[in-house]
Amino acid sequence: MEAEADVIVVGAGPAGSTTAYHLARSGLNVLLLEKSSFPREKVCGDGLTPRAVKQLVDMGIDISEEAGWLRNRGLRIVGGGVRLELDWPDLAAYPDYGLVRKRADFDQLLARQAEKAGARLVELCNVNGPVLDERSGRITGVTAKLGEDKRPVSFRAPLVIAADGNSTRLSLSMGLHRDESRPMGVAYRTYFNSPRDRDDYLESWLELWDRRGSEPKLLPGYGWIFGMGDGTSNVGLGLLNTTKAFGDIDYRELLKVWCAGMPEEWGYTPENMTEPIRGAALPMAFNRKPHYTRGLMLVGDAGGMVNPFNGEGIAYAMESGQIAAGVVVQAMARRSEVGRERALEAYPQVLKETYGGYYSLGRGFVKLIGNPRVMRLATERGLTHPYLMRFVLKMLANLTDPQGGDAMDRIINGLAKVAPRA
Repeated sequence: MEAEADVIVVGAGPAGSTTAYHLARSGLNVLLLEKSSFPREKVCGDGLTPRAVKQLVDMGIDISEEAGWLRNRGLRIVGGGVRLELDWPDLAAYPDYGLVRKRADFDQLLARQAEKAGARLVELCNVNGPVLDERSGRITGVTAKLGEDKRPVSFRAPLVIAADGNSTRLSLSMGLHRDESRPMGVAYRTYFNSPRDRDDYLESWLELWDRRGSEPKLLPGYGWIFGMGDGTSNVGLGLLNTTKAFGDIDYRELLKVWCAGMPEEWGYTPENMTEPIRGAALPMAFNRKPHYTRGLMLVGDAGGMVNPFNGEGIAYAMESGQIAAGVVVQAMARRSEVGRERALEAYPQVLKETYGGYYSLGRGFVKLIGNPRVMRLATERGLTHPYLMRFVLKMLANLTDPQGGDAMDRIINGLAKVAPRA
């Protein structure tokens, strides 16, 4: 195993594997370091919107039903006594369908695709710190513990990409801390044996109640039900930290109580549960910056790129990986160190241009729905207007045609364009 590369990517989740794939396809020598071994579990809703589907197509992944993927037509929203089915929009920029796939093997598929493109994947490689140039403070590699015996090793590269998730120990060791003013979410989920294992729609429930105290409060978040196509349903919930109750809620108990209110024939009962309830943090709206500094680039959750409108992370992890790879490839083609650094330093601005305005709108949105009265009004009144909800679907899922499109697209794109790109 060689100890040097053009680029080191730390973490082989969707962000890291996508980055490594596009870098390797361009001919760069890429090391992809993963602390676990595949297959491995991750907390996720397992539902992929058309944005993520586009990324899979770009990577040449076989997304046929024969290859184990389950397609869906759109989103079913339940709340305020209303059930509304909204198809994914018909756009030039994105497919008109979503997918479902368990994270237990989804990440492995992406990592193997990166390997096929030429990236060198090293599993059971737990990166524990950066190697720094003493004079400049620039990262020039990483140290790690390798294998079951945790053998100390080091790897060298002129550029390191942190794709190590929300905890991102590598970013922290480089002094990049989370911006506490940016929104944060949590997600908890489990699986049940259930007859609801196939559905043409992803299902989102907008009424999660905090029933502690004298008056129930509607929480800023939603529950989901995604049929997996294998006899099970993925059932979970996501909540934002814009409620005062955020740190006090027992999320596992909240999920149990919510499931207990479901129809008995769906089978969402403790005896049908096939896995423990697990949770994870959702770092949103660029909550860790700068996205490039001193030879370290951040992608996916490490850079806080979860969509604050809907908690979607996979699409943005993969997109940021593709964007980062494009910047790196151009930088590596420069003839001087100064030229390479100038190209790399443009990466944060590219991200701002791509997501900054939209994420600013999202930050405003999460503050609004943190007010229980606003959340209740939106649930009770909004769902009775299908045309309005089609607009909301496009807005929350960030599904518009960037050029042209319909009136809804132009309004959403216009709002994102004038919002601060912070």
